[in-house]
Formats: sequence, C-alpha cells, structure tokens
Amino acid sequence: MPPHPQHPPAPESICLLRLSALGDVTHALPVVRQLQATWPQSRLTWVIGRFEHRLMSLIEGVEFIVVDKREGLGALRRLRSQLAGRRFDALLHMQLALRANLYAAAIRADLRVGFDARRSKELHGLVVNRRIPHQPHQHVQDALLSFLQPLGLDPQPPRWDFPVREEDEAFAAECLPGEQPTLILSPCSSHRLRNWSVAGYAAAAAHAVRRHGLRVALCGGPSDLERETAAAIEAAAGVPLVNLVGRDTLPRLLALLRRARLLLSPDSGPVHLANAVGTPVLGLHAATPAWRSGPYSDRRFCVDRYEEASQGFLGKPASALAWGKRVEYPGVMDLIEVDAVLAALDAALADPQPAAGPGPLR
Repeated sequence: MPPHPQHPPAPESICLLRLSALGDVTHALPVVRQLQATWPQSRLTWVIGRFEHRLMSLIEGVEFIVVDKREGLGALRRLRSQLAGRRFDALLHMQLALRANLYAAAIRADLRVGFDARRSKELHGLVVNRRIPHQPHQHVQDALLSFLQPLGLDPQPPRWDFPVREEDEAFAAECLPGEQPTLILSPCSSHRLRNWSVAGYAAAAAHAVRRHGLRVALCGGPSDLERETAAAIEAAAGVPLVNLVGRDTLPRLLALLRRARLLLSPDSGPVHLANAVGTPVLGLHAATPAWRSGPYSDRRFCVDRYEEASQGFLGKPASALAWGKRVEYPGVMDLIEVDAVLAALDAALADPQPAAGPGPLR
C-alpha cells in the first residue's frame, strides 16, 4: 500500500518496547499493523518478553528482540549488547514498569514516545521526550493506539489479523470436533486475586451444558494452579468437560478460540485473544474495570463489580482512582454473583452469532 499523501515521511526505523503481558502485547499488535500498512518500507523492531514472543513470533515483518526477565540485570546487559551501535528514528515506549524503563534507557532513538505525565511512574518520564495525550477513562487498546499520534498518524480502528497455522487448526479440530457450540472456560489469570471461585465456574459450566447444550472446554497453561483449578472445576461441575489445560499453547489457543461460541474468563490474556479473533467474551471484573481492560470490541456481556470493589475495599468511588489502579484483595472476586454470570451467559448465547472477525465497539 503506497503512503497516503497526507502521511508524514516514513521513518527508516521504529522500535516498540512492550514486554508483557499477553493482553497488552495483543493491544500493541494493532499499532504494528497500522505502521505496516502506512509505512511498509519502515523497519520495525519489537523488544518483547520471552513468554509473549511465543505468540507474537507468528507476526511477519517484525524484528523481535526477546528479553527474559528471569535473567535480571543480565537481560539488560544482553539488550545493550544486541543494540550496540544502533539508533532508531522513534521509540514507542508502551510500558510503565521500572524494568521496562531501564530497558528503554538502553535504546537509542531520536523521538521517544511515552505515557502522559499523570499516568507515568517508576522513572518513565526520564526516558521519553514526547508524551501521548492524557485520557482519564481510556481502554488500554486506545491508549496504545495513541502512541501513533506523535508520529503524525491518526489512530485507525484496530486490526489484529493474527495468523493461525494449519497445525494449530488441526489441533483445535481434533479437540473440538463437529459443529457443537463450545464455551471455552479459561479460569485463571496470572494474578491469583483476579480469579473467580471454583464453585462459580462449575455452576456456569453446568448451566451451559444443561440449559444450552454447549460443549465446555477448559483451557489454560501447565502451571500447578491451572491444573488444580481445572481438576476442581471438573469435579464440582457434575457434567462432562473437555480438559485441555496444559495442552493449549498460545498458537493453539488462537485456533481453539476461533472455534468457540463464547469465552468465559477473568481479566487475562485469553480475553483479548478471543476479542482479536472475533469470539464474544463474558469477562469477570472486580479487581480491574471492564472499561479499561475488558474485551475491546464488545463488553456487553461482562460482569463488572469494580465500583463495588473500590467502595468496599478502598472506601472511595472508582472515579477517584488512578488509571490502572487494581483492587486486588482477597475476596474481591466474590463480589461477582453466580446468578449475574448465568444471566450474562444466557444473554450472550441469545445474541446472534457474530460474523467472523472483530466487530465495532459495542
């Protein structure tokens, strides 16, 4: 695609810094897609975390520099060595953590775009020289797309276009054969305090099978927490479930989500992968708000108790909290009632099956 006549000249090289987590790198992908469409001749480099690279390595036309945070200061030294003698026209520094700010200091670039002053923390302002506009009530996806503005570009509706490999499609077809509608239940976030109860998940799974005739598949990584949670849900549900926990690598999960009718999950990476491939999401929110970190394209079926969590655990309205504030306390997810989730499940399944691919924000 030739550059639009109103676009500024193409930079020769752009570096993105977004290490983690899975949902956030998924939000960064539309920035890459717009850059690729606008300036196909520009060289794109992405400094990314080891785990997240397992998925984003599917994306063509990007040089990935993988950072393993387990190496500590060794990872910083390795990054400096890899980038020695290199300078970029622009750095898009999309992460606020101290570790990411240290990595940003090792990246030489003329234009260094970062978050606005009100959202900055942990020395972020010392390693950037341009800032995105402040928006107090903004989804993470919109925040990352606004990093295009200092480059002279107007953010466009997000486009993910995740490639799905044939071997992953074959895995999904083997695990979820036929045309039976499937609810994928991904019960665990990397933040334990965002996880709903085993009893709640079991009730939702049983309702999906008995009331709606769905097949229910449990997905998740190989950690002890995820395996134990899945086993407990199976034992409590009283209905047959397909347990894929530990088998669904990130590329496989994309293919599984494409075959699903609905995903049920707390605030976690699979929520944003499902949204990216056009699968509706029933998101469970109390520790974090759906408006900030729920499924970007359609949040109608989310159960959100963030306001109640803010009032109950912090003694103030959610409107008084800083952007990105988490209410991660023991018991916070108990604010989500089983009946509310079952009602949201009924509503989501009554909605006409959406067309393939993510739709407009609803």
